[in-house]
Amino acid sequence: MVSTHSIEPVHAAGVVLLRMGRRGTETALIHRPHRADWSLPKGKVDPGEHVLTAAVRECDEETGLVPRLGPPLMRQTYQAMGRAKIVDYWRAEVASVEGFAPDDEVDEVRWVAVEEAAGMLTYPRDADIVRQAVDLPETSPLILLRHTQALKRSDFDGADDSQRPLSGKGRSQAKGLVPLLAAYGIEHVHSSDSVRCSETVRRFAKSIGAPVHAEPTLSEIGHGEHPRRAAKRMLALLADPARVVVCSHRPVLPTLVETIAGLRWKGRGDLDEKLPPGGFLVVHRHFDRQDLPRIVAVERHTL
Repeated sequence: MVSTHSIEPVHAAGVVLLRMGRRGTETALIHRPHRADWSLPKGKVDPGEHVLTAAVRECDEETGLVPRLGPPLMRQTYQAMGRAKIVDYWRAEVASVEGFAPDDEVDEVRWVAVEEAAGMLTYPRDADIVRQAVDLPETSPLILLRHTQALKRSDFDGADDSQRPLSGKGRSQAKGLVPLLAAYGIEHVHSSDSVRCSETVRRFAKSIGAPVHAEPTLSEIGHGEHPRRAAKRMLALLADPARVVVCSHRPVLPTLVETIAGLRWKGRGDLDEKLPPGGFLVVHRHFDRQDLPRIVAVERHTL
């Protein structure tokens, strides 16, 4: 007999969609006829699928609404049909409307005032996650990205290391970043002026029709010569409420992360600068009347 403890848990991802309606803040709930319940848009992460991609895909499939992810919410862990289930949720808003098509999985989507959601949701844990999402302020993401895998220095024939390109694997990783950055509705792309950084974000920038803004101070050379300038530039990017990705290098990340940590931060997250190639931090910033934002949450993701 196989012990149930050896069975891998089911990993799922979902969102709490919020919008302003006639009666104030509303959230989108789904009705599942096969379970006869009202719940939140979510579903299983497919094998090899990134959890961010799964959250967006499942919301789109179940509601016809493509979400733009905001801060992460508390992870849910519970038993479902005798097996452990882990669900990661994000606060989200509607990025685009694809059109709802009822089927055997979901036959109705309903926008409900958040005050009424708890009474309508079948599971108390879902009501808890909605309350948490509503309590969070509006945020804008800044994604700090380490460039994907580059050609080894020993294999590069050029004299200028800033011209060293991505490896074949690095190009594949850059392609894989496109839906992950898109999940947060990133609109502006900034990169060290080194080739390996600009190549990391070029495909994504093309997908949204945006230029890649070169940042010489965030390169290895620029940072090595003037680390304070790199920190100052990072602070300026943090102070801009635009949804932005910033691509830089492993030796530069400690300075940039230290700059982030210096802001008013009372949220959850992992501000560890030790990112693998293609790894990134998502810094969720709330802007009020002051010049600098308050950090609400930080996420850490790898490819």
